[in-house]
Amino acid sequence: MVLKTLSDLKSIVAGGPVRKLVLAAAQDQHSLGAVLRAWNDNVIEPILVGDKESIQNICATSNYKIDGLRIIHEPDTEMAVQMSVKMVSAKQADILMKGKVGTSTLLKCVLNKEWGLRTGNLLSHFALFEVETYHKVIAVTDVAMNIAPNLQEKISIINNSVSCLIKLGYTNPKVAVLGAVEMVNENMEATLDAALLSKMNQRDQIKNCIIDGPLAFDNAVSLESAQHKGIRSEVAGDTDLLLMPDIEVGNVLYKSLVFFAKAKVASVILGARVPIVLTSRSDSEQAKYDSILLSAAASK
Repeated sequence: MVLKTLSDLKSIVAGGPVRKLVLAAAQDQHSLGAVLRAWNDNVIEPILVGDKESIQNICATSNYKIDGLRIIHEPDTEMAVQMSVKMVSAKQADILMKGKVGTSTLLKCVLNKEWGLRTGNLLSHFALFEVETYHKVIAVTDVAMNIAPNLQEKISIINNSVSCLIKLGYTNPKVAVLGAVEMVNENMEATLDAALLSKMNQRDQIKNCIIDGPLAFDNAVSLESAQHKGIRSEVAGDTDLLLMPDIEVGNVLYKSLVFFAKAKVASVILGARVPIVLTSRSDSEQAKYDSILLSAAASK
């Protein structure tokens, strides 16, 4: 299976087990709207942790129906996050979601050595984009967690992402390792890493996917461009996953796709005990809803 649109995520989770999701610092309108929509669609069972009065005021103003929902009153934001993470750690919830709280505060609790959600794996950010100019959904990693990943960290990021894509129904997803050029250049570390990752994949050191690189962005997403440059590749022009060389390239691409290309996006943090819905404050309610669907599929 290959996702054509983000709405296909709904068919993946439909009929499956209803996942418990805890929304940390739940007094956020877009997060609440997305959570309640997913609840009404029978995808999740929400637990709202935060300032109860603020949550109720937002719901009343927005005409959100919250009868029967579990709300845990904790007005202190950091305490609300701690409580949410501990609930997940105690297996009382299957998905963690960020509400009205800074990313650093949430991740500090997630990485707590006593009651956090560490697994020993690297945490990485994974995003799915629906772009009108591409023939299927395309995944991008990592645009929000790892600043300048080294070779070993890139292997972990690929493994996290491939594992998620397999849960979404992919078989042998195609991974393009991006660089500024498609030729190996000893002065450009991204191209050296790309060549090593490709060879490691050929030797089964990285499994369950097809890796090629270095590929420039145009070659990764355009078969015509790849053919024009004489590139022979199973991945070029049909990429499922774009591996970023660093967070700056990834962040610029993410926001360019959203704001210039008007792409739809869903994203999740992988590598913790459970998927973490950690969207940007600028993300829409639809993006947060799609991210919940993605997290529910990734928690299988």
